[in-house]
Amino acid sequence: MADWTTISRRQVVIGGVALALLPDLLMPSSAYAALPVPPSGRLGFNILRKGSPLGSHELTFTQQSDKLTVQVEVHLLYKLLGITLYHYTHHCTESWEGGQVVALDTRTDDNGTPHHMTARRGPAGLVVQGSDAPRYVAPANALPATHWNQRELDGPWINTQDGKLAHPHVAPAGSEVIPAAGGRSIEARRYNLSGDVQMAMWYDRQGWAGLSFERGGSPIRYERRA
Repeated sequence: MADWTTISRRQVVIGGVALALLPDLLMPSSAYAALPVPPSGRLGFNILRKGSPLGSHELTFTQQSDKLTVQVEVHLLYKLLGITLYHYTHHCTESWEGGQVVALDTRTDDNGTPHHMTARRGPAGLVVQGSDAPRYVAPANALPATHWNQRELDGPWINTQDGKLAHPHVAPAGSEVIPAAGGRSIEARRYNLSGDVQMAMWYDRQGWAGLSFERGGSPIRYERRA
C-alpha cells in the first residue's frame, strides 16, 4: 500500500486534464468556434483505481460576451480500513478571451503539501509562475494541462498544479471503445503520451472522453459521465 500514499504530480497532471481541433464542435460565439465546450456547460469524470471509486474531476464552463471561464475541481480520497492514506484537492480557474488563454489561478493540497500557480497574459505573452516554477514566459503554443481542449496535444503543457512546463511526446493510436460511467461505452480516438507525461488520453466528437495511467502497478482510469 505504501506505493499509493504518494501520487505523482506528473501523473495527475491537472488542472483539473490533452491535438487537432474538432471542426464539427461549433460554439454559439465565433470567438469560441474552435473550442470544444460542452453544450451543457459541464464535463465530469469518475476516477477509478482498480475499478473502485477514487474521486472525481469536474469542469464548469461559463461564457460572457467574448470571455470564457473554466472552473476545474479535482478530489481524490484513498482509504484503507477506514483510515485515509491519501487525499488530494485541486482548484483551477482558467480564463480565455478572444480564443486564447489570458489567466490561470490554481491551488492544490497534495496530501497536506500545498501548491499553487498563476499566469497572466501581457505584451510578452503568457507569464507563468508557480510554487515549483520560477517566473517565465510560456511558449506561444503552450496550453494549460486541463485536457478539455484537444489542442493541448499540439504543444507544451503548463502544469496547473505547480506551473512547470512539460513536453510530452504524443502518438496517435487509432480509435477504440472505452468504458464510460453508468455502464456505457464510448468510441474515441486514443493518444499515447510518453516522456514528461506517461498516460493515455481519448477524445471523441464531444471532446475529452477519458484518461488512464498507472501508479505503483495500479491502473487509474477516468470514466466520463453523461
